[in-house]
Amino acid sequence: MYMKDVIKLYKQPRPKNCSMLASWPGIGDVSLTAAKYLVEKLNAAEIGEIEPVSFFEPMGVTVRDNVVDSPRFPESKFYYWQSAKAEQSLVIFIGEEQPGFKGYDLVNRVLDVAQRFKVARVYSCAAAVTRIHHSEEMKVWGAATTSKLVDELSKHNVVLRGNLRIAGLNGLILGMAKERGMEGICLLGEVPAYATQIANPRASLAVLGILTEMLGITLDLTDLDNLAKQVDEEMDRIAKRVTAEFIDQFTEPIWEQDEEEEE
Repeated sequence: MYMKDVIKLYKQPRPKNCSMLASWPGIGDVSLTAAKYLVEKLNAAEIGEIEPVSFFEPMGVTVRDNVVDSPRFPESKFYYWQSAKAEQSLVIFIGEEQPGFKGYDLVNRVLDVAQRFKVARVYSCAAAVTRIHHSEEMKVWGAATTSKLVDELSKHNVVLRGNLRIAGLNGLILGMAKERGMEGICLLGEVPAYATQIANPRASLAVLGILTEMLGITLDLTDLDNLAKQVDEEMDRIAKRVTAEFIDQFTEPIWEQDEEEEE
């Protein structure tokens, strides 16, 4: 597959001091939530996409009011933002889905675009599943392609755990960027081990706080913070309900014990 066959670029910006954030779905939607929020708040312009036919095969269709829709492929799109004085720029790639078998090829195409725009550093985000309660402060872990970048991470209140594995394309892209001689950093937001199937905007908020600091971008995080509070409240309600159900199912009422003793 050649780049020209699978990549469509509607615009050809000539960025200066350019970085890239690449994002695919993952645990807690940490990466996608952060990337989509950046696109929205920076008002980043859509500049291209990767043709999905070479990487995905639809496995079903949607039915609306009993009428079947046409097969839909996952989207893989590029967005672009530059500062008011054009002194820095950011390419944001958002993949709606991770392919089942051609992830390596897809990541190569993303990095082809990164190199075309002379991206100096590739960022990705992921989840760090840990024994933390959802009400606690979510810390951010970090990993990088060089020891020099690890030293830079240590200046941004990032937890350096030493040895870990970053699953999926949000991790793979760093290794492939390193193969190309490109700098790469992954920021991982802590997610409670008992809530991996729930979107966690609190983790995305923590990651964005570090990412924007590293990029030197000013971003209003108020809306994401409000969303995180709503999810926290919902998780509190779920926790209380589950606790009540556990008590009802596995504990014996005291009054029944008293009756047995009286008999």
